[in-house]
Amino acid sequence: MSAHTRTDYVEDVSPGSGALPPRAWYASSDAVSLPLGGSWRFRLSDTADAQDDSFAAPGYDAGDWAEIQVPGHWVLQGHGSPAYTNHRYPFPVDPPRVPTENPTGDHLRVFGLPAGWPAGGDAVLRFDGVESCARVWLNGTELGEFKGSRLPHEFAVGALLRPSGNVLAVRVHQWSAGSYLEDQDQWWLPGVFRDVTLLHRPAGGVRDFFVHASYDHVSGTGTLRVDSEVAGRVTVPDLGVDVPTGEPVTVPVEPWTAETPRLYDGVLATEGERVPLRIGFRTVELSDGLIKVNGRPVLFKGVNRHEWHPEKGRALDLATMREDVLLMKRHNVNAVRTSHYPPHPAFLDLCDEYGLWVIDECDLETHGFTEQGWRDNPVDDDRWTPALLDRAARMVERDKNHPSVVIWSLGNEAGTGRGLTATAEWIRARDTSRLVHYEGDHTCRDTDVYSRMYASHAEVERIGRRLDGGPLKRRALPFILCEYAHAMGNGPGGLADYQRLFEAHERLQGGFVWEWIDHGIAHPELGYAYGGDFGEELHDGNFVCDGLLFPDRRPSPGLVEYKKVIEPVAVTGDGTAGTVRVTNKYDFADLSALAFSWTYEVEGEPVDSGSLPVPALAPGESAEVKLPAVPAGAPAGEAYWTVRAVLACETAWAPRDHVVAWGQLPVSARRTPYVAATARPAPGDGVISLGPAVFDARTGALRAIGAVPVTDLRLDVWRAPTDNDDGAAWQGDPRYGPLWRRLGLHRMRHRLDAVEAGEDALTVRTRVAPAARELGLSTVYRWTSDGDRLRLTVSTVPEGDWTVPLPRLGIRFGLATADLVRWYGGGPGEAYPDTRTAARIARWQSTVDELQTPYVRPQENGARIDVRWAELGGLRVEGDPAYWFTARRWTTEQLDAAAHRTDLVPGSGSAAGVWVNLDHGQHGIGSQSCGPGPLPRYHLRAEPAEFSFVFSPVSAPRTG
Repeated sequence: MSAHTRTDYVEDVSPGSGALPPRAWYASSDAVSLPLGGSWRFRLSDTADAQDDSFAAPGYDAGDWAEIQVPGHWVLQGHGSPAYTNHRYPFPVDPPRVPTENPTGDHLRVFGLPAGWPAGGDAVLRFDGVESCARVWLNGTELGEFKGSRLPHEFAVGALLRPSGNVLAVRVHQWSAGSYLEDQDQWWLPGVFRDVTLLHRPAGGVRDFFVHASYDHVSGTGTLRVDSEVAGRVTVPDLGVDVPTGEPVTVPVEPWTAETPRLYDGVLATEGERVPLRIGFRTVELSDGLIKVNGRPVLFKGVNRHEWHPEKGRALDLATMREDVLLMKRHNVNAVRTSHYPPHPAFLDLCDEYGLWVIDECDLETHGFTEQGWRDNPVDDDRWTPALLDRAARMVERDKNHPSVVIWSLGNEAGTGRGLTATAEWIRARDTSRLVHYEGDHTCRDTDVYSRMYASHAEVERIGRRLDGGPLKRRALPFILCEYAHAMGNGPGGLADYQRLFEAHERLQGGFVWEWIDHGIAHPELGYAYGGDFGEELHDGNFVCDGLLFPDRRPSPGLVEYKKVIEPVAVTGDGTAGTVRVTNKYDFADLSALAFSWTYEVEGEPVDSGSLPVPALAPGESAEVKLPAVPAGAPAGEAYWTVRAVLACETAWAPRDHVVAWGQLPVSARRTPYVAATARPAPGDGVISLGPAVFDARTGALRAIGAVPVTDLRLDVWRAPTDNDDGAAWQGDPRYGPLWRRLGLHRMRHRLDAVEAGEDALTVRTRVAPAARELGLSTVYRWTSDGDRLRLTVSTVPEGDWTVPLPRLGIRFGLATADLVRWYGGGPGEAYPDTRTAARIARWQSTVDELQTPYVRPQENGARIDVRWAELGGLRVEGDPAYWFTARRWTTEQLDAAAHRTDLVPGSGSAAGVWVNLDHGQHGIGSQSCGPGPLPRYHLRAEPAEFSFVFSPVSAPRTG
């Protein structure tokens, strides 16, 4: 081998050379394999041509090289730094050329064959994922090179293997021509990040095969045919099937669906090998303008899923993949779009096993070309078409035997062009059993589905009613939102409003929330890092943290809300009527797997409970179910029936009694708190006493209630803007966070106009207004007491031209200390006007610290909705009407200024230990970080308002 450096392939638009044709991914029963993961020797160079190729020769001394783990990304193991961009290429756009400054990682692994490795046959070296371009040698012989980071590549190596001392050398470049096809809104993370495996291939063994398993819903039969490159036999013991490959057989079967994922174990046996099969019978078709599976329309309740681990990046192990699937199933998610590339193949095995519909997406996105009006876009350049076809073929051939995969996606945000058309034509010719998807072509020239991103509720409704115009073909196709409800930070809002539209119009077949998990990188000083935290010259900040899971895979409030919104059983009715209406919202399953129960609650406390007989309703059916009589001796007060649907037995994805759905039916209304104004303000030495409270005589400021000091109680309209408040820079609609700052709502000033001690009340008149603006809020605080309790009534009247909604409207104050919080109202988690579906009325308790929602970038969070009363720090606060409650150990201003959670220091620079907000109103959340803002009905308009709170001293709740 010559010791030279060859880099011409890096900028070659071809997919590579030397690799075997793509094939189905499977595990053999007979053929041995050798995983080559673990510790590898590693050397990083700044440029593609900084080192020669001598490292690939046997005997090369790499003793002074570093060691890294494979699978893995070298930038997450102390070599270089990760970088995040949404769609802008982090290098000059000059296709297919890439920068000379091209970090290049040389990898070395020396291995021996295990005992018992067969002497005959061949062997294949398989790479399941390398970013972005690799050149491979074995024992000094160059095998070839490849691009296509999230795709498998195999090389024939049988003639090169030795019993021991095999030298596998891999040169990986961060940038290549392939990088132009992988601009996928994610961290750029070079490395060998999926499995590397040596596979023995026995003589006469299976190479590639295609399982065709359709289902006829009329006859209840399935037809199986297995096409195999090498002839053999197919057996399925449970079905009595034993047929040659290529021969169809029709037998009675149970169909596979995401709700009922019935798999049949089979075997494909050739002369040299046995391959286990897991067969799911199902038929996907476009019929009557709808996506149908097994003859029925489906409603996708989906998520987009990038592969992610906060420490390992895209190098996921099986346990992490299984955790994702279990979390999806437990939160009622039934579908996954594999944005924006095929996932690790084991993930699809899990989708088959547990039951998830899958849109499998090609490893293709050229989004950065939008910066230049799509000029020179590879998708419309014939030179790149072979690379596009190669990527599609490697996806389809690898994943074609998975029943969970019901739709192929051509890619994402790659514009349109001849290359996509060629890809769609190839897929349709290869596989007629699935549909084809692509969002970017709104004419639907090459697709079977009309797909959009982030369309507003109003537009989605027009589409549902087929009033959207456009090409006739498009209007006749089913519609999905392949991305919607951008789950960045606090949110997304409006999920329930979307779901009502999906369920009202059959053309609307659901959507996929963007996205599954925050891509924060674990960082010793910052907690979780995002774009810009590694010194990137070009980055898109925390736009990479936009998931329903936090980076550590804890569900966010957004996922809890989504679970409730998409629950497969509706529980509705009037609690006073004595009946509850139960509706089965599954597409295929009846309700026989669920058990129903009732609880009768008064003032948030359970009084009695029992089981509720509900028939095994078929999909779409409803029934009126009689509730028991109100329990004898139940106390008076606000009452609810809470009805739950839980798993009657343990399943593969959740234990028995796992809550699938629930509903609350009000029985009697809440009694509003009343305080007779019997106590009189009593002037003292610079103070005014009123009942249990003491006020500053000059300013009217509340100083204490009983023995509890109170700091700086005043009207508050500011919240630390959420990612959705701040919105995306390209959004055409007003972004509320910037508008609020422009108006100065983050720097409101409070002018004291009068302090009036009357016969039965202390009245403080103020004007609250932003500096440099003429508008304001005329605000009156009226305090009354019955001697034991203190009532505050706040009246506000807007002055001036308020055209912008308020962030919040309420009061805030500081307490010296508080730990445990108890409340009666919505919980257990946070909720806002358009994220409140999952808030259940009950009694709850939490520590102040646990009230905080740990968004990667700090922002408004933690509000509990519909609070009747709350107790903390020695105070009880009742509301008239019910209110939003928030308590934190830092001010809103400190929360607003923080870039990471580690910036939040309890009590730092504050006169109080805990700051409390009691809000009469909150502005909605929406999903304007990359979607529509909150619907108008969730706007908090500046208009006259009056609200009251009743304070009384209580024994401070303690932990434990």
